[in-house]
Amino acid sequence: MAKMWAGRTAGNTDQIADDFNSSIHFDSRMYQQDITGSMAHAAMLAKQGIIAKAEADTLIDGLAGILSDLEEGKLAIDMTAEDIHMFVEQVLTERLGEVGKKLHTARSRNDQVALDLRMYLRAEIDEIAALARALVATVTDKAEEYADVILPGYTHLQRAQPILFGHHLMAYAMMLLRDLDRLADCRKRMNQSPIGCCALAGTTYETDRRFEAERLGFDGICRNSLDGVSDRDFALEMLSALSILMMHLSRFSEEIILWCSWEFKFVELSDAYTTGSSIMPQKKNPDMAELVRGKTGRVYGDLMALLTTLKGIPLAYNKDMQEDKESIFDAVDTVKMCLQVFDGMVATMVANRENMLRAAQKGFINATDLADYLVKKGMPFRSAYKISGQLVAKCIAENTVLEELSLDVYRAYSDLFDQDLYDAISLRTCVETRISEGGTSLASVREQISYVKERLK
Repeated sequence: MAKMWAGRTAGNTDQIADDFNSSIHFDSRMYQQDITGSMAHAAMLAKQGIIAKAEADTLIDGLAGILSDLEEGKLAIDMTAEDIHMFVEQVLTERLGEVGKKLHTARSRNDQVALDLRMYLRAEIDEIAALARALVATVTDKAEEYADVILPGYTHLQRAQPILFGHHLMAYAMMLLRDLDRLADCRKRMNQSPIGCCALAGTTYETDRRFEAERLGFDGICRNSLDGVSDRDFALEMLSALSILMMHLSRFSEEIILWCSWEFKFVELSDAYTTGSSIMPQKKNPDMAELVRGKTGRVYGDLMALLTTLKGIPLAYNKDMQEDKESIFDAVDTVKMCLQVFDGMVATMVANRENMLRAAQKGFINATDLADYLVKKGMPFRSAYKISGQLVAKCIAENTVLEELSLDVYRAYSDLFDQDLYDAISLRTCVETRISEGGTSLASVREQISYVKERLK
C-alpha cells in the first residue's frame, strides 16, 4: 500500500523496517472507533465551513460504507497497511477520489490515535465493569447461601478466630466494589477528547473541538495540545486498576486452591472448572484458579512495560508510544477472560460445612473468647490471656479441646470459671458475639450482603 505520508521522502522503506514500523496487526481492533471519530471530524469540518457540507456528507457516507463492509465481512483489513488510520483513509480515498483526501484536514495521526485509544478503552472499561459487577453479585449470592457456616479465620495462615463463611466471601465482594470504583474514576479522567490537538501545537483552522468531543460522548477536551497527544496516563491508570483487580482475584484464587485441597477440603469445585492429570487418575486440579493466579503476573508485566516505555519520553509524540497498545490490549483481554471464568467457578463452588466446622473446632480459635470471659468477670486481660494460653497448652498435651475440659480443670486455674463458660466459648457464641459493625456475626454479614446488593442497583 502506498504511503499516505510520502512527500518529504519517497516513502520507500525497507521491508523489514516497514514490518517493524507497522501497527496494523494490533491497532486494527480500533477500526470502529477510528471510523466513528472520522465521521465526527468530517461533521465538525463542515460545521465550521472548512469543507462544504456536501463534501462532509460524502465523507460520512463513505466512512459508513467502509464500517458496514468491515462488519459484514465484505472488506478485509489490509495487514500490509501501516496502521488502521492509514488503511481507512486509503480505502476512503480509493472509493471517493479527491474528496477523500480532505478528511485529514485539521488533525494529525497523533491526536487521531489518542482519540481512538481513549474511545476504545472507554468501551472496554464498561465491559470489564459489567463483568466485575456480575462477579460481585455471584460472590454475594454465594455468601448469602453460606451465611451461617462456621470456619476458622486465619492470620499468618494459622487458625485464629471463628468466622462465618459468608463473612469471608463478603470481604472479596467489598474489594471488588472498590475495583469498580477505581474503574469508574479512571473512565472519568479518560473521557476527555484529544482530537484537535493535532500533531502537538493545535491548528491554524478555526475548529470546534468541543462540538467534536460532545458528538463522540466525551465530557470535555484535553486543554493542552502537547498533553493531549503525548501522555498515556489514562492507559496507565487503567492498567493499575486492572492490576489491583487481578491481585484480588489472585488472592481469592489462592484461597480456593487451598480450600479444595485434601488438606483443607473446605470446598468442592465443579468438574467444569477443574482438570485431571494425564498420569494420576485420582487428581482433580484447580487449573482455572491457578491460571487466574498466574495471569495476574502477566497483567502486572503489562503495567510495568508501559510505565517503563513512557518514563523517558520527551514531549510531544514519539514512536515509542506505539508500544502502549499491545500492553493495554493484552491486559484488557486477560482480565475479561479471568472475570468470566472466575464468575462461573465461584457460582458452581460447593462448601463442605462439616469440614469447615471441624477445622474450626480443632484450632483452639475460641481461646480469645476464653480470655474475654475472664476479663468480663473482672480479671485483667494480660492475666486472662496467660491462663487461656496455659489451658490451650494443656489441651494440646492431652489431645483434647477447650470445650471438652471439665469445669474442675478450669477452676484449678481460676475460681472465676463457672458453668456458663461453655456457652461463652462455643463457636456459635464466639461468632454471634462479634457484634461490632462489620464483624462476623450473622446479623452483620446479612447487613453487608444488603449493602452490596443496594450498591449493585
